[in-house]
Amino acid sequence: MTDTATQSAAATGTAIDETYDVPADATAYTCSYCGRPFARESWLALHRGLAHPSELDDEEVEAFRAAHDEEEASLSAFRLQALGALVLIYFGFLMVYALV
Repeated sequence: MTDTATQSAAATGTAIDETYDVPADATAYTCSYCGRPFARESWLALHRGLAHPSELDDEEVEAFRAAHDEEEASLSAFRLQALGALVLIYFGFLMVYALV
């Protein structure tokens, strides 16, 4: 049986006593709400929008929307590239099978 602290952490998707190992020479963007560090400012904006939506001001909401749109465009491009690669591999195997 688990204790209630573990159950509530599992239910909310957060971990208890999270520690982060950030190299001393690395640039880290830290969340002002929970203290979690991020390597990129856009990742911080996405985190704030997803983890702390009710606490954001207008500027942070706009940063989240811009980061979300950028991420969505990147994912769309990746999906098209992956589909193209799969089609090429499929037809490549089909041609090899036809020749053998």
